[in-house]
Amino acid sequence: MDEVILDLGWPSYQEVTVDRWKGIQHTSELDYIAEEVPISLIYNGMPHVVMLATPTNLEEFALGFSITEGIIKNPIEMLSTRVYNRSNGIEVHIKIPEERFQCMADKGRNLTGRTGCGLCGASTLKQAIRKPGEVIGDLSVKSSDLNKALIELNNYQKLNGITGAVHAAAWVIPGEGIIDIREDVGRHNALDKLIGFLLRTEKDLANGFVVVTSRASFEMVQKTAWVGINLLAAISAPTGLAIRLAKETNLTLIGFARGDQHVVYTHPHRLTHNNTVL
Repeated sequence: MDEVILDLGWPSYQEVTVDRWKGIQHTSELDYIAEEVPISLIYNGMPHVVMLATPTNLEEFALGFSITEGIIKNPIEMLSTRVYNRSNGIEVHIKIPEERFQCMADKGRNLTGRTGCGLCGASTLKQAIRKPGEVIGDLSVKSSDLNKALIELNNYQKLNGITGAVHAAAWVIPGEGIIDIREDVGRHNALDKLIGFLLRTEKDLANGFVVVTSRASFEMVQKTAWVGINLLAAISAPTGLAIRLAKETNLTLIGFARGDQHVVYTHPHRLTHNNTVL
């Protein structure tokens, strides 16, 4: 995959002076604010979608998005990625095989994807509710491995530690802990960035699991199952549609994962406690 990453010039956060109040007392001080930047994904010269995202790890974001949206089927089909800084945002020019590009005409997606939305721009129900194949794998995760990752998660969230305004998606290997993490103002963008990283570095996606600092909405389950990851743990609640999709795709879905507590909603056989399947 031929990648040329140009100097973006867009910071992931900015400093601003704020008036901070506590009761009747207030002080003027510096604060750190997360940036969200319009990121235009352009395939073979044609604009496809504009996502509001944190302007970091954009080559990984482009790859993860392209895979989880079904635009390409494997990383080698992303022939090149070029990132250009513009005065009002960032353009990511992506070259894919012509046959994949022709299939995109049926997707009908060239709208703005806002920060909190994972299915923005979908123009038909068929496009939005894409069903991944069944997840295959015999991953076994001790509850202690999940708890350890949840406790350590804050230490890995560098941008959120500064701004308090971004989500994270972390890759965890049982027995090894958190391997890497990606952050973004959009939960689905953070997951796409992480998936892009995992694919670029050729990680075994059936060998670990993902923890996200958000709710487990439908598109989070969809993206996770799409690439064959066995288990998704979210610190907040899942939606009903997310649970139904997880059941159908054999994905283990965990919600309210905080500290040493969690709720297993689907396929609990992958989670063990003291070597006993829950």
